[in-house]
Amino acid sequence: MAAIGSSNYWEDMRKQARQLENELDLKLVSFSKLCTSYSSCRDGGPRDTSDTTPLLNNSTQDRMFDTMSVEIEHLLAKLTGVNDKMAEYTNAPGTASLNAALMHTLQRHRDILQDYTHEFHKTKGNFLAIREREDLLGSVRKDIESYKSGSGVNNRRTELFLKEHEHLRSSDRLMDDTISIAMATKENMTSQRGMLKSIQSRVNTLANRFPTINNLIQRINLRKRRDSLILGSVIGICTILLLLYALH
Repeated sequence: MAAIGSSNYWEDMRKQARQLENELDLKLVSFSKLCTSYSSCRDGGPRDTSDTTPLLNNSTQDRMFDTMSVEIEHLLAKLTGVNDKMAEYTNAPGTASLNAALMHTLQRHRDILQDYTHEFHKTKGNFLAIREREDLLGSVRKDIESYKSGSGVNNRRTELFLKEHEHLRSSDRLMDDTISIAMATKENMTSQRGMLKSIQSRVNTLANRFPTINNLIQRINLRKRRDSLILGSVIGICTILLLLYALH
């Protein structure tokens, strides 16, 4: 009787597992279709025909996604619990003779659970990635539309601001160029002044070293001044004589 009861318990666990697996299979198919319809709705495909127009808007699909996610997670948790009970049964005393067959069946149910869990998380991740991407694109579209719908006055004002900014930048560049030219001129004049001082100091040095040359230069200067005075006197006398002649 104990063996019969244990066998019935195992069969009940298997029935529960198969039932949960069937429910999960149906839920995952519907869940995948929901995610696919959400993606095609936002991919920018044809929307004018009755065959391609989605029956549900995005907010409704988001609510259905959240509801189905909770339901699938609940079913996965229940199936995990059933598998755990089946594992406990295989380790119970009195099942050693059937342990190989039971372990094989349990492993198959565990593989199914793993596949369903992986499929669920993959579909859910794809859906969340699509929704995040489309929310970002929607925000960008809104910004572009708001910019395009701006009044012409604002656009004109923006253009004027840009032109004024460009003029200010041009003025800054001209001022920088002028300052650079002035600094270069100052440096050149300073350099020339230094060169002239150097030449003057060299001439003075030569004059101090050679007094004869200095005296000769002074005599030449005195002779030039005397010749200039004589020439000026002659020109003055001639001019006076010409005026006297002209007056008489």
